[in-house]
Amino acid sequence: MSKVLAVLEQREGALRKVSSEVVTGARRLADGLAGRVDALVLAAGSVQGIDQLGGFGADTVLTLTNDAFGRDAPEACTRVIADRAKAGGYRAVVFAASATGRDLAPRVAARLGVALAQDVTDVAVEGGAVTVIHPVYAGKALLKLKLTATPAIVSLRPNVFTPVQRPKAGSAETVAVPAPTGRVVVTAIKPATAGTLDVAEAPIVISGGRGLKEPANFKVLEELAAAFGGRAAVGASRAVVDAGWRPHADQVGQTGKTVSPTLYIAVGISGAIQHLAGMRTSKVIVAINKDKDAPIFKVADYGVVGDLFEVVPRLTEEIRKLHG
Repeated sequence: MSKVLAVLEQREGALRKVSSEVVTGARRLADGLAGRVDALVLAAGSVQGIDQLGGFGADTVLTLTNDAFGRDAPEACTRVIADRAKAGGYRAVVFAASATGRDLAPRVAARLGVALAQDVTDVAVEGGAVTVIHPVYAGKALLKLKLTATPAIVSLRPNVFTPVQRPKAGSAETVAVPAPTGRVVVTAIKPATAGTLDVAEAPIVISGGRGLKEPANFKVLEELAAAFGGRAAVGASRAVVDAGWRPHADQVGQTGKTVSPTLYIAVGISGAIQHLAGMRTSKVIVAINKDKDAPIFKVADYGVVGDLFEVVPRLTEEIRKLHG
């Protein structure tokens, strides 16, 4: 029987949202291969949410525990995942194209000596081979790749694969394992501000550009994000990040993070090609800009030409009314 390995992510003992998306993508491949999905979690101890993975298509869930996995230990994780993939005879290994996945997937591919298809937006099985869709040329074209090596290693763009519930329950097992010592040792991780969503995973992203005039004015966007009841994250264009107005973790674009939220609101962003590359696959795009000829309007589903300092507060007020 063909098998697909889904490599999941956890943070501080809880599964990350993107993990259910990875299981969904792996399930799609396994169905095409008439096979099964094994989910793998590396953690320091027990992980919340494991019991829900069977409902998304995981036949088995294996949690490998070691104190090193509680911190960022890419070398140790790489060896454990690669050894598991090789010993299990998997046809495909699926990661998330998150910050963690972008670190681990290339390492695992290199260790196994196979190619990697990263940041893909669709997966399928055709003629017994794994095929994927990867956006190219800043999202203006879609490249179809056929992966012939075994295992086929892919990473899925967050917020693209909608988790699908299935009426089944998978088995779960937890095993303590030794972790090889890496050349780099992480001594501490500084968490984000409590309640702050990662722009790569948030269902709603509100990004600001130089049109906000100064960093203090990002408060206007933060108030709009708050009106969505904790479902929105605040992003930024490269120009804003380069100016030091916002941290690099907030940057949306080709040299920042690629996002695919359900709703993307671009405020005071002209729409340079670098920025469009990072948000073009959003489900619904709303642009607010005083320049009616701004390139952002060419990709927007809805456009508002006007002063953002008048439009955004009014929008915030209306969103608050909708949310009671």
